[in-house]
Amino acid sequence: MNVPAHPTGGMIRHVTSGPEETEAVARALADELRPGAVIALHGQLGAGKTCFVRGLAEGLRAAGPVTSPTYTLVQEYEGSMPLYHIDLYRIRTASEALGFGLDEYMEGGGVTAIEWAERAGALLPPSTIHVRIEPGATEEERILSLTRGPPC
Repeated sequence: MNVPAHPTGGMIRHVTSGPEETEAVARALADELRPGAVIALHGQLGAGKTCFVRGLAEGLRAAGPVTSPTYTLVQEYEGSMPLYHIDLYRIRTASEALGFGLDEYMEGGGVTAIEWAERAGALLPPSTIHVRIEPGATEEERILSLTRGPPC
């Protein structure tokens, strides 16, 4: 599966039929990422954002189980490069995100995956890869749309 890290000129869509396929798309994306990459994850509660990050972690050969950082805000995983898994669900404004150091994670030497990224607003760099996860035709199916730049 070829998933360019920096899609240009539009959107790349994948329809997955379960968590394993969603993770596979993320693993393929991880192969293309470089230090400083920012992945903005968009979708409803239960859409599969943490599932996508599990696939990124596998692709980056990160150790440990990936869990949602809703209450801790940030989980850090060591692998071929660090993975910073950030959940902004409990954050209301971009200034609150700055208050806990979001900018420092994004400028670090790893990959930053941000759930509820729309709450970071203009803090996201122009090279951000936006991943929108939406329900599909069945309970397990997901539609993943990947774009680079402004949110899709």
